[in-house]
Amino acid sequence: MHDSILQHLDPEAICLGVEATSGREVISLLAGRLAALGRVRESFADAVLAREASMPTGLPLGGDLNIAVPHTDPEHVVTPSLALATLVRPVSFGSMDDPDEQIPVGVVMMLALADKNAQIDMLREVAELIQRPGALAALAAATSPDDIFAVLRA
Repeated sequence: MHDSILQHLDPEAICLGVEATSGREVISLLAGRLAALGRVRESFADAVLAREASMPTGLPLGGDLNIAVPHTDPEHVVTPSLALATLVRPVSFGSMDDPDEQIPVGVVMMLALADKNAQIDMLREVAELIQRPGALAALAAATSPDDIFAVLRA
C-alpha cells in the first residue's frame, strides 16, 4: 500500500485520458487543478516548468510506458498534494537519467510538497509503486479515480 500517495492524492486532481501534445501542457493542466483546489500558489506552474527545463523528471523504465514526476520547491505549495494524469498518447519529457534525451511518458504524477524531505520520501514511494509488476500499466488503463485508488491500495 502506498499510504503517502493515497493521503495526498485528491480525486479532483486526477485527470484520466488526457489529450495533450506536450509535457508542458500536462504540467499546466495538473498545476491548474491544484491551484483551483487552493493547494498551490499562483507561482507553482511556472516554477514546475522552470525546474523541468533544467532538471527533467521523465523516468525511463525500459518499456513502452514511462512516468514523469514533476515537482518544485516547497515555497510554492500551500497544502501538500499530488495530482495525476494518464495520457491517451505519450508526450515527451526530458529524461532524469540524461536531460538531453526525450522519452515518451504516458503517466504524470505531480508532487506539490511543502517539505524537501517529504519530496524525497514521496519519490521513493513512487519508485516502489512503479516497480511493482503491472502497477504503471494499471494506472495508465484506469477509467476512474476509484481505479487509481485501487491500484494504490493493492
